Amino acid sequence: MERYPFDSRNPLYRSRLGALAEGDTLRLKLLLHNDAHVHAAFFIIKSDRTGIIKEQRMTEGGSLDNYRFYECEITLTEGLFWYQFRYTSDYGDFNVVKSEHSLGIVSAEKGEWWQLTVFQRDFKTPDWLDGGIIYQIFPDRFYSSGEKKDGVPDDRYLCEDWYAQPEYRQTGDKKSLGNDYYGGDFKGIEQKLPYLEELGVSCIYLNPVFEAHSNHRYNTADYMKTDPLLGSEEDFVSLIKAAEKRGISIIIDGVFSHTGDDSRYFNSKNRYDTVGAANSQDSPYRGWYKFGNYPSGYSCWWGVPSLPETDEENLSFSNFIAGENGVIRYWLKKGVKGWRLDVADELPDTFLDKIRLAVKAESSENYLLGEVWEDATNKISYGSRRRFLRGRQLDSVMNYPLAEAIITYVKGGNSRALVDTVLDILENYPPQSVKLLMNHIGTHDTARILTRLATDDALTGDREWQSVQKLSDKQLEKGIRLLKLAAVLQYTLPGVPSLYYGDEAGMTGYGDPFCRAAYPWGKENSELVGFYKKLGRFRRESAVFASGDFVPVYANYGDIVYIRRKGKNAALVAVNRWHEPSEQEIPREFDKAKVIFGNKTENGRLKLNREDFAVLAL
Repeated sequence: MERYPFDSRNPLYRSRLGALAEGDTLRLKLLLHNDAHVHAAFFIIKSDRTGIIKEQRMTEGGSLDNYRFYECEITLTEGLFWYQFRYTSDYGDFNVVKSEHSLGIVSAEKGEWWQLTVFQRDFKTPDWLDGGIIYQIFPDRFYSSGEKKDGVPDDRYLCEDWYAQPEYRQTGDKKSLGNDYYGGDFKGIEQKLPYLEELGVSCIYLNPVFEAHSNHRYNTADYMKTDPLLGSEEDFVSLIKAAEKRGISIIIDGVFSHTGDDSRYFNSKNRYDTVGAANSQDSPYRGWYKFGNYPSGYSCWWGVPSLPETDEENLSFSNFIAGENGVIRYWLKKGVKGWRLDVADELPDTFLDKIRLAVKAESSENYLLGEVWEDATNKISYGSRRRFLRGRQLDSVMNYPLAEAIITYVKGGNSRALVDTVLDILENYPPQSVKLLMNHIGTHDTARILTRLATDDALTGDREWQSVQKLSDKQLEKGIRLLKLAAVLQYTLPGVPSLYYGDEAGMTGYGDPFCRAAYPWGKENSELVGFYKKLGRFRRESAVFASGDFVPVYANYGDIVYIRRKGKNAALVAVNRWHEPSEQEIPREFDKAKVIFGNKTENGRLKLNREDFAVLAL
């Protein structure tokens, strides 16, 4: 039997799989054929921080078939490291480097390195969300209580038709892109808590709720005040408490890399009675922003003049956000259970360190989530490697790599690539971060998942084109079939599924603003809602999804089979995205399993219909 010299995902070669706590000992084994006539084998490790490379001679160990083991032990401090192996032999010097599926191959060249993440030993994350479900709400578009609000600025356009398409034109008139409001509010969300409970929701993630002068509210005007159209601070606290009674916690969006220019801090439109940074160089907020030529020469987020960038390392600003009496702790004291940090990879390390201290000062069970679109353990931004998940910053991140892997697979990709993405995450991320990964497949920043799955276009048309697109009945039917496959994967792979409001109701639409339409109350796809309720109920009732092991069974092209296991509990998930039926061999223990979705097994064989799935539970 031919064997690989190394496999970082196999306990035969590594005593511990995945990221490592500092101070823990890791035993590594290299397996080389006797015919190689090896003289000596070496473990090579490189510090990402310093670039220093060290070698350690491996000791000769036992044998397996016609192979010999070479072993070593390492203990590391917190940081990011890269490793390979090399050996000398009768035939010369060779390297063992990383290849596809994280397998080692013999090479005369240096090749690719394996990654080893080492996190702070005391790194702890909250337990309450493990095994749960997140529901993301764009507050203006979920549900309106219809109650009259006080203090709503009169320059906003209030839509009278809840079901109307969001405005996509920048007309300069009152009804304009970003200035059309539908009136969703805190009281409306509170009234719909029974519905969210039926979906199995344990956490509501709210897009920005602070006063701001656009419907998305990412241009904050006042961090210490809820937006008047959403309701008062008392309304917000009422929602928090009502949700808490149903076992649902609330986290909110923190947008700290920029504010709005029309804010009490910048005040370029003189809406506020404060002396804003744009009003005077003597403004107490002047140092919060990055001016060149005052007052018009200031840095703005992605070149958008209405979003002046903040200087997060300015002591006055960082204290205002993360100080003892700052924004972070003020709202945590009001009952929110955590924060999602917008563009976390654009915030400096010192600021993130300070935010974590503020979040955890109120409770170690508060959740700190970051928006990072790539692998958060090796991300480089602004010229430096980031340390988001090593214990002093974020608890976890939005899982964009998994989202893209699920969508790519469901739309025709190879299931092996999906499994590799999952295993890469398990290999690189600390387990305490894995359990809290936000596993979304659609958000306010992306086209609706149903539209992405139902169409073959590249979503590149302009807003005018997007505004007139409608799914045909055939496209809609296809999209719903594929959405169920994607949802089953999303709800059962490691991490926490995040359902973007209305996806469960069959909402469609391209990018902003079409992915942000109002929830279609009374016009939902009831069959799809029922499916999500059943899926959510199964997830919440099964112990395996709270930090349960992930065990791949089969993955090749259109089929994928895996098991989630914890103690005596196990769930098997099988998905077939082929256009034809398929059949897979699965462990015989599941012949006696309860069928949650799909077909039961017969004699260790599971049949799946075209574009179908099965979920079995022990």
